[in-house]
Amino acid sequence: MATAKKSKTARGTKQDRARVAGGQDYEVRYEAKKTGKSARAVKKAVKKVGNARKRVEKRLGR
Repeated sequence: MATAKKSKTARGTKQDRARVAGGQDYEVRYEAKKTGKSARAVKKAVKKVGNARKRVEKRLGR
């Protein structure tokens, strides 16, 4: 039987960039460096406003 060629898609990438995973240290460090705040402040913001990147950045004053 012939198998169909698997194509690469961008599935989920845009959604993933719109979120900050508070449990992932590399994402917290990236956001902290980007906003000039501490990793602790980023985690606190994620806990307070949720994991939407726009809301987290707004909370951190960027």
